[in-house]
Amino acid sequence: MRTTVGIIGGGPAGLLLARLLHRTGIDCVVLESRTRAYVEQRQRAGMLEQGTVDALRECGAADRLEAEGLLHHGIELRFDRERHHIDFPVLTGGRTVTIYAQTEIVKDLVVLQLADGPPLLFEAEALAIEKPETDTPVVRFVHEGREQTLACDYVIGCDGFHGIARDTFPAAVSRTYAHDYPYSWLGILADVAPSCEELIYARGEEGFALHSMRSTSVSRLYLQVPNGTDPDDWPDERIWDELDARFAIDGDWRLERGPITAKSVTPMRSYVHEPMRHGRLFLAGDAAHIVPPTGAKGLNLAVSDVRVLARGFAELHRSGSAQLLDRYSELSLDRVWQATRFSYDMTRMLHAQPDGDAFENRLQLARLRRITASRPAAAELAANYTGLPLAP
Repeated sequence: MRTTVGIIGGGPAGLLLARLLHRTGIDCVVLESRTRAYVEQRQRAGMLEQGTVDALRECGAADRLEAEGLLHHGIELRFDRERHHIDFPVLTGGRTVTIYAQTEIVKDLVVLQLADGPPLLFEAEALAIEKPETDTPVVRFVHEGREQTLACDYVIGCDGFHGIARDTFPAAVSRTYAHDYPYSWLGILADVAPSCEELIYARGEEGFALHSMRSTSVSRLYLQVPNGTDPDDWPDERIWDELDARFAIDGDWRLERGPITAKSVTPMRSYVHEPMRHGRLFLAGDAAHIVPPTGAKGLNLAVSDVRVLARGFAELHRSGSAQLLDRYSELSLDRVWQATRFSYDMTRMLHAQPDGDAFENRLQLARLRRITASRPAAAELAANYTGLPLAP
């Protein structure tokens, strides 16, 4: 097989990039190691920055999002049994966020890709990326029981943290930065209407809790738990009781309970790989960086990566200039580190620290008081949460 851009990974990053390239007239092939059913059911993020929504609109993949997505104008911070609303449009000049599950984004992009887009091969496992330093890199992969090759001008690794793309970078050029947090999230899906109109970030004495949603009838909630927690040790009633305690306020509000349909534990980690380009091989999304979910940056960072890539390939296709592509790593890493900083700050501010003391506790409250009492401080949170603009 031969194509201009070979994309490894059929998650939202790879599929969105393929769609953007297709609309620019650039041919590509997407290799996805899993089945279509698997990638369409994989539970991931659901909060979309303004720029992510704009990108999906730009590539014609926003019809269902416009009809079913939940537009949010802010978030609620809870601490000391108080509630405080952070108004995004007022603080950012009109920017908002939208709740729409990543599984639905993938479904929408798969339908478009299979209907009129370039090839999308499921159960196509990439084995190796050869000659990335040359003008003719090759991806070796297995599909339908036999090994094949995909000759490309460029290869994009959208294959996640455990994929092969990042490991193809020579050790001599790779730099990695990582931080493991001393707690995890116990996440649940529940068949109950959300008890709130917008996300609630709650800091309790026993730990953090988040109330999110997937739709008007499905709630998504999280609890801070120790690393190594087994979800089977948390029966449904215990989960609801702990959520009740952490969301508690002095006021008229009630957490609605319902059947829990899924439980999982997510470790918390920050990770950045530099650079994000080696020769004709580029990394995007989780292949290059991971952030804790507190700031809702993971999916949105992946989208911003591929938006920069798509602009770079469009410039190359239109004018023959590779100037933007050559700056891809620099431009993306600047945004990545800002998102990493924001996610770290949000995580440290809202989670009970296992090694913390009364001093740390008071600092956390002081940070929260500053945000809720100061418009500039609230505006800084809102600007980062709704998404910093792409670099020019």
